[in-house]
Amino acid sequence: MDFDDLVRGWERVGLSGGMTVIVHSSLSSFGPVTGGADTVVSSLLAAVGSGGTVAMPAFTPQIANPAPGTVGLPDTSTLGRRNAVPLFHSELPSAMGAIAEAFRKLPGSVRSAHPQVSVSAHGRHADHIVTPHPLGFAVGRNSPFGRLHDLGAHILLVGVGHNRNTFLHHAETLSAPRRLKIRRFPLMVDGERAWVEVPDVADDNGRLFPGIGEEFERTCGTQITVIGQAAFRLIPVQPFVNFATGRFDQLLGHAGKVLA
Repeated sequence: MDFDDLVRGWERVGLSGGMTVIVHSSLSSFGPVTGGADTVVSSLLAAVGSGGTVAMPAFTPQIANPAPGTVGLPDTSTLGRRNAVPLFHSELPSAMGAIAEAFRKLPGSVRSAHPQVSVSAHGRHADHIVTPHPLGFAVGRNSPFGRLHDLGAHILLVGVGHNRNTFLHHAETLSAPRRLKIRRFPLMVDGERAWVEVPDVADDNGRLFPGIGEEFERTCGTQITVIGQAAFRLIPVQPFVNFATGRFDQLLGHAGKVLA
């Protein structure tokens, strides 16, 4: 599979010039691709054209408290492990796969500044999408995901399922009975390294996300397109979020629980 094959494939999926799309992807799902992740990225940008925008998660789960159960002053060993956790910076590698990492490093890509769940973007609306990025409820209404929603973006799942669809986290932030957790990460504050704690929605761990995503696809008749060896789904953000928020309201009809 080469660049031209991919461009034709994106057209079959439904990508067109001027679209805004956030991509969750797996390079290995394609099978062999000439030029690898770089070819996938360049073909996506070609598909949306100069008036379009592509975004991808650039998450950094390596920035996390290595001893979340520690209460009070840490011992020497725990303090050493915490000090080894890197501070976020714009060139810090992401753990979101080869395509997302190639996209992050692409000249012209910009990145939001959240220490754990940053977003990369390239194209017409890129700067608007990535700034600002609140520390708490980092996938919520005032985040890059909220702005992608307001832009009428689409979600492109490339060889991955709804367990990788961050807009389900976004939808849960809008639900009254949302499940909660505390994010912990180091920041430089007035020249000193400090550990910060902020609230956010909890990890789903495959409990609800796959089922809600599949329900939406059945209800709305989402088409599955195969390119190479991978299955692709193109999903409009706004109706998806409306549907998912309603389902969270139904399925989580109890007070959210704070999880460490």
